[in-house]
Amino acid sequence: MTLKRLPAKFYRLPSGREPVREWLRSLPVADRRILGEDIKDVEFAWPLGLPLVRSLGRGLWEVRSTLTQGRIARVIFCITDSEMVLLNGFIKKTQKTPASEIELALQRMQGEQQ
Repeated sequence: MTLKRLPAKFYRLPSGREPVREWLRSLPVADRRILGEDIKDVEFAWPLGLPLVRSLGRGLWEVRSTLTQGRIARVIFCITDSEMVLLNGFIKKTQKTPASEIELALQRMQGEQQ
C-alpha cells in the first residue's frame, strides 16, 4: 500500500462548516470525480508542478482541474503540519485567478495556522 505523501483535509470554519467540501458536493458527480482524482494525485505524488499544481506564492498552491463541458476549476490549498489543507474551490471564469479567491484562501490559511 502506498502512503499519501501529503494527506488532504478540508479547512473548517469556526462554525464547523467546510466550505470546500460543500462546494464539491454542489457539483455534478462527474466533476466531483475529476476533482477528487486530481486531489488524490497530489496527495500521493507530492511535490508536483504544472500542469496539475501551480504555486500562487505566499504559501498558497492551486490544483488545476479541467471539468466536463470544458469548464475549469481550481482548489487552492496550503500545507500545514505535512497536510494539504483545502482552503477554497471555485469554477474559473477568467484567464487569471481572481484576487478575491486568493484573498479568501489567505484569510482561511491564517485562521488555519493559529
